[in-house]
Amino acid sequence: MRVVIAGAGIAGLTAALSLHAAGITDVTVHEAVEELHPLGVGINILPHAIRELIELGLGDRLARIGVATADLTFLTARGQRIWSEPRGLAAGYRWPQYSIHRGRLQMMLLEAVRERLGPDAVVLGSPVTGLGHDADLLVGADGIRSSVRQALFPDEGEPLPGGDVLWRGTTYARPFMTGRSMLMVGDSTQKLVIYPIAPPGDDGTQLINWAVQRAAHVEEVPRGDWNRPIGVERVLPHVEGWHCDELDVRALIAGAHQVFEYPLVDRDPLPYWSTETETGAVTLMGDAAHPMYPTGSNGGTQAVIDARVLAYALGTGQGLTFYEEQRRPVTSNIVLANRGDGPEVILRLAHERAPGGFTDIEDVLPLAEREEIALHYKKLAGFEPATLNARRSWSVPAREP
Repeated sequence: MRVVIAGAGIAGLTAALSLHAAGITDVTVHEAVEELHPLGVGINILPHAIRELIELGLGDRLARIGVATADLTFLTARGQRIWSEPRGLAAGYRWPQYSIHRGRLQMMLLEAVRERLGPDAVVLGSPVTGLGHDADLLVGADGIRSSVRQALFPDEGEPLPGGDVLWRGTTYARPFMTGRSMLMVGDSTQKLVIYPIAPPGDDGTQLINWAVQRAAHVEEVPRGDWNRPIGVERVLPHVEGWHCDELDVRALIAGAHQVFEYPLVDRDPLPYWSTETETGAVTLMGDAAHPMYPTGSNGGTQAVIDARVLAYALGTGQGLTFYEEQRRPVTSNIVLANRGDGPEVILRLAHERAPGGFTDIEDVLPLAEREEIALHYKKLAGFEPATLNARRSWSVPAREP
């Protein structure tokens, strides 16, 4: 079987590695850009996707370039603690959660593809512009403005703006809390997410990712691009007066060496991803199939799982119908859920119920309610610990010699 993949992002590269592991070795990845560089900022890969990368033999490489997230804490804008929970191995998963630089993750996957599939497996400066191909299957893994998706659904139009803007940056700073902690800080109008994305360097600092999300009017919605640079002075007024015992929020943002602006956009779920064309089968994955808001850290995670399930479906002979049955309903539900608050609803509820602060969080958001909010999203997105730990592997069993 011959497979052509459009796009050398996280989805496309993981798909190439997964197909190879499933015994499908005639795979070529076509990437539009002439050179790949470690661009972007931070990303969280949740345990159900880290499981897949570890089963692909990438666990040691992930550990070298990422941070195994230990805990997540929600704070009000005044710095009052709403909720804390363990993450990854500390939460009972059999696999960690990693916070990592998106570009470094992409480069690690690219290196692995070239090692296992050969140096010519990824063809740069080679955009896929339609449905025509010379393989048994074309996989559209070419992002939110996918040419493959556009060819399948030519009347769909532009990505849908949600009315919020995301300002993202990275800053070298001293570790805070455990050095492997995530913070969510906010109220009913905006939120700030902070987490380290690299181990500490020789100077004792580590690269810390931060993102501010708030309602804002942006004149021009960029083309689904995380790399639109802006000045940090655009962001600072929106965190004035915010207090956090764990670290100095304003100093962290002011010290950023790069800041990017991204108006939040997504697309409505599709009625199907796969079809037969005159030149062969076509399917979609990752942001080409289900672009979603970054609520709950699920974009890259779901792309990795798409890749593994597609390879399992093809490697076991169950085909694209099985792939869609397993992935399209789940990701469609996440896209729609992420248009709401996701697990970060805790920030809004705490602010609405106690805008002036509180003495005891139990009087505002009882523990049982906080636990239910957190568990509900984990179940929706497929990473409730007991279920994930018991789930079958998406690795294709080795064939008998």
